[in-house]
Amino acid sequence: HEMTLPLLWGSATQLIITVTKAVRQRYIGCAVVNGIEIYSMKIDSKVTSRFARNVITSQAVNRGNVHKEVFFDVELPKTAFITNFSMTIDGVTYPGYIKEKEAAKQEYEKAVSKGQTAGLVKASGRKTEKFTVSVNIAAASKVTFELTYEELLKRQFGKYEMFIKVKPKQLVKDFEIDISIFEPQGITELEAEGTFITNDLQNVIKKTFSDKKGHISFKPTLDQQRTCANCSQSLLDGDFTVKYDVKRTTPDNLQIVNGYFVHFFAPTNLPQLPKNIIFVIDISGSMSGREIEQTREALLKILDDIRDDDFFNFILFGSDVHTWKEKLIKATPENLDEARKFVRGIDTEGMTNLYGGIMKGIEILNAAHEEKFVPKRSASIIIMLTDGQPNVGKFDIRTHVKKAIEGKYPLYNLGFGYGVDYGFLEKMALENKGLARRIYPDSDSALQLQGFYDEVSNPMLMDVELHYPENEISGLTKNSFKHFYDGSEIVVAGRFADINQNSLTANDVLSFTTQQDAEQTAKAFQEQEYIFGDYIERLWAYLTIEQLLEKRTAATGEEKENLTAEVLDLSLKYKFVTPLTSMVVTKRLEIPGNRWINLTDFPVVQFGTRHKGIRKAPNCPSPKDKLALNLCITKQTPVICFTVDGDPHFIISVPQKEDAICFNINEKPGDVLSLINDPVTGITVNGELIGDKRANSDAKSQNTYFGKLGIANKYLNLKVTVTSEKITVQNGNEKTPFTWLDSVTLQQEGLTLIINKEKNLVLSMGGGASFVVVLHQVWKKHPLHQDFLGLYTLKSHKLSEQTHGLLGQFFHPIDFTILEIHPGSDPKKPDATMIIKNKELTVTRGWQKDYRKDPKHGIDIPCWFVHNNGAGLIDGVHTDYIVSSLF
Repeated sequence: HEMTLPLLWGSATQLIITVTKAVRQRYIGCAVVNGIEIYSMKIDSKVTSRFARNVITSQAVNRGNVHKEVFFDVELPKTAFITNFSMTIDGVTYPGYIKEKEAAKQEYEKAVSKGQTAGLVKASGRKTEKFTVSVNIAAASKVTFELTYEELLKRQFGKYEMFIKVKPKQLVKDFEIDISIFEPQGITELEAEGTFITNDLQNVIKKTFSDKKGHISFKPTLDQQRTCANCSQSLLDGDFTVKYDVKRTTPDNLQIVNGYFVHFFAPTNLPQLPKNIIFVIDISGSMSGREIEQTREALLKILDDIRDDDFFNFILFGSDVHTWKEKLIKATPENLDEARKFVRGIDTEGMTNLYGGIMKGIEILNAAHEEKFVPKRSASIIIMLTDGQPNVGKFDIRTHVKKAIEGKYPLYNLGFGYGVDYGFLEKMALENKGLARRIYPDSDSALQLQGFYDEVSNPMLMDVELHYPENEISGLTKNSFKHFYDGSEIVVAGRFADINQNSLTANDVLSFTTQQDAEQTAKAFQEQEYIFGDYIERLWAYLTIEQLLEKRTAATGEEKENLTAEVLDLSLKYKFVTPLTSMVVTKRLEIPGNRWINLTDFPVVQFGTRHKGIRKAPNCPSPKDKLALNLCITKQTPVICFTVDGDPHFIISVPQKEDAICFNINEKPGDVLSLINDPVTGITVNGELIGDKRANSDAKSQNTYFGKLGIANKYLNLKVTVTSEKITVQNGNEKTPFTWLDSVTLQQEGLTLIINKEKNLVLSMGGGASFVVVLHQVWKKHPLHQDFLGLYTLKSHKLSEQTHGLLGQFFHPIDFTILEIHPGSDPKKPDATMIIKNKELTVTRGWQKDYRKDPKHGIDIPCWFVHNNGAGLIDGVHTDYIVSSLF
């Protein structure tokens, strides 16, 4: 199968769910079928600067009195990468884990060998791949599926297009598509349409846009979904497409966030280049019938679109090679009429001499340029169509074709049907600055052929290269392109060699210079509230992975090995499902690092295989029996995050374990705790506890939270006080107040402060650690709870080795081993023995919330919980960390 996107077996997501064999029910979206009600489905899309993050959530309940198995089906764009999948069953969330493909495959095979049901991704259709997972739902139980995928929206024919497959097949009580778009350049037009949209449903699509923001909502009621007044069939069956474009006062748009940049290049109103096109057409016997008829139909329509200053020719190959003319012919009316007669007479014969056909086309183009028969400033293109594999002539075709073209013009290979060697066509196209496309053998194959021609028929620029200061940029994505086509867009991303750099100057092929700095980007983003802050970094990773996979397709030997390692590293780091990674979801307790425990089969522990790039730590004990679990596995490129959020819940990331430790501090409201204290950099962070508005008679002890944080750098004489109502910056004796209703970017010597309205605060002092303060707001009239804060530390490696405090002491490496996992008081949370600091502690496997990206609901992350105020884990006792004041 075509390997253009990461959703095929062998290159895609495998999902493994432990289930009991039961009645099997299939659904897509929502239904009531034999007691299974799929009552909700929501597609929530947020687009920031062409980069889309889409979350599909579906909820089901088993209203029957026996357990039943259901399937979650969804079709995703081929141009998307899955980044997350999770299931919540009866309040317990089972997240997906991105793993190296072979490791996931072995886990899948283990599940099959144990008789466990497995869901696999399958190929489906032209624009989408099908994602399928099955799960057993107990009687009177609920399950929620959540799938996240990301994609860069491509511009074609002057518009960006977002494609959503809508196919619930049944009526959905709560069905909604909600799309929010933010474009710093401004939005000029916004369209939404569906192949299934009737006149009545047209009014259900709510569309608004002004300046930089656009919003589309589609939320039909049950009655609006029905095919007729009393019918149970759904109208929702087809494609929902959103198209939009942006304002362009200049050909360039440059954006910078957090040490990464993206550069969009799409000039308008350029004169169209004349083009020289060679059509190389397969007429072998296998093309007979409908395929050759559709080819003739498409070529006749293409001839109607060829401009009078273009040159063209046809090469036909079966067993032999036939040319319409011996050289390129200008598209005069007389020549076009003659060409139409030739096309109508094309018929099939013989075998497949692909080598002879394509080499003849290259020969004619080369001669035209050498003899200066065509304009010097014109774009030459070869379009080759075949439905089979070469079986006449030389077979080392790629080498000869690459040598003959010498990078002078792009080669586009179209594979008709499924019998073609698509991998061969793709490699040959990529080696020659083109691309391959599969033409599906459907009733509209002629339209597919014509549609592809339309994409490449309007070249506006040749040999496009975008330039950046070499000593400032690393990790640059592709920045040179053979052609720029009208209505498209070139996208280049990169990262700064110095992560603190915040400005860039770029030069394009039109000698236009564009400049941008991080502050300008921040100002553009102040007006809206839903930007995911790392989107440019993720866009860079997305483009880099996509382009490395293209290079890998045609690479061999050591080059291919290096590309494979690079793609794998990025895929695992950014959690993209690619041809080298898979996602595994199991209804088990997942212990990060590819080790898991079957919750229904205590105390048996099974061990997964190790990932490539993971090594056994030195002096690490091996398990002596099935109850011992060896967690001494280290990952080599940790991302460190230390947090305190909630009651208060401290979460300590231990990246070398791919795991986390958590603990609570139970003290009274009004106490101030020392969180971070670094005498070398002068940075301190303290937090004051608050409690509920009144004591909760049902609770054993009062809940406490952080209601005030004090972040200071004594050497810079800077103090920042954060409460749930305001943020105060004190520089010496000068105080500057802000509220959480502000959207602010403040940069001054030694301080960077960004307030994201009613959401979070990002703070960096003196080039040291960075902090994120999350605002948790509750209902103002809530009788018990009040607003509180969460603290997340980033770049903690920039603090000194003398750093201490409840969080700061863990900025230094910490090691532990888990032994004797066994059932605890809660059957869903096993206990274990933790060996840490030469002590044995009883710990419990549990979940805590990470609120950085979702301040309202949080994201569950697993951790080992240390009881009794962190006794045995923290230095000293927890009361040692109570200080007299916020500063």
